[in-house]
Amino acid sequence: MKLNSGMPTLRLFTILLVFVSLVRPQVHGVSAVDSAANLPAQKIGPRDLIAIQVYDSPELTRTVRVGADGMVRLPMLRQRLKAEGLMPNELEGLVADALVEEGIIVDPFVTITVAEYSSRPISVAGAVKSPLTFQASAPVSLLEAVTRAGGLSPDAGSEILITKSQPGPDGEPASLIQRVPVKALIDSADPEANLKLTGGEEVRVPEAGKVYVVGNVKKPGAFPVQDGAETSVLKVLAVAEGLAPFAGKQAYVYRREASGSKNEIPIELSRIMQRKAPDVPLLANDVLYIPDNHGRRIGLAALEKLLMFGSTAGATALIYGR
Repeated sequence: MKLNSGMPTLRLFTILLVFVSLVRPQVHGVSAVDSAANLPAQKIGPRDLIAIQVYDSPELTRTVRVGADGMVRLPMLRQRLKAEGLMPNELEGLVADALVEEGIIVDPFVTITVAEYSSRPISVAGAVKSPLTFQASAPVSLLEAVTRAGGLSPDAGSEILITKSQPGPDGEPASLIQRVPVKALIDSADPEANLKLTGGEEVRVPEAGKVYVVGNVKKPGAFPVQDGAETSVLKVLAVAEGLAPFAGKQAYVYRREASGSKNEIPIELSRIMQRKAPDVPLLANDVLYIPDNHGRRIGLAALEKLLMFGSTAGATALIYGR
């Protein structure tokens, strides 16, 4: 296009200004705005990656990683700026003021977006199928976080624990723990149980307590007991597929009390099976041991060692071999 030599200087400057405004500065080949257009605006945190665009100043347009201390340094600025806790538009004003204060640009136009969140981890661990940690680029629900971890495993207990640090009364970080019943979250679909997570939470699903059955049963093993659920000798024998041949008339329950002491509780097994004695309730972490009909028994210390290594099959072999 051939410009008229008599065109006023002001008009020529206006045309050039419009032309430049149509060309957005590029950051590593991608527009600073487009690189983060899919991330919702949230407060900036440590180690977040932010895209800074300063109009008509390509030397200041770039992506910058926020430091672990929440500070960010820009080229040509002597001072470091506090980015942690600010919304992107708030940091825009802070950067613009700093550029003016240090005499770099008279009237800067600054745009800031978050290209990558790294300060909002949510970890899901415990009795889930695929424990993981992910960044909450936007608020997510508790159910979504559990779903990302593949859902609950068969060993999951009856509640989910959500831990998040927050400032305490003295200003020091304190942990807030919330307990969410699994039944309310999944079975009842209670919206109040489906908490919103914004980052910084640790979601832990404890395993259910177990009752251990060893000795002369067809399927020795550890069987889960949900909190609040009742179990008994007859119920765990049913799960263990019943007594094996040569099972004795008496069984024993080994229980560790809250004080740390260990109790051996004799059980009249044959009378319970004949419905001549009431069924005996069992608690989580109880060990039900059924010796053979010759009265040979494994020692408590040896039994605990075998259970510690999860070798119920080994315990059974040892019992039969005595």
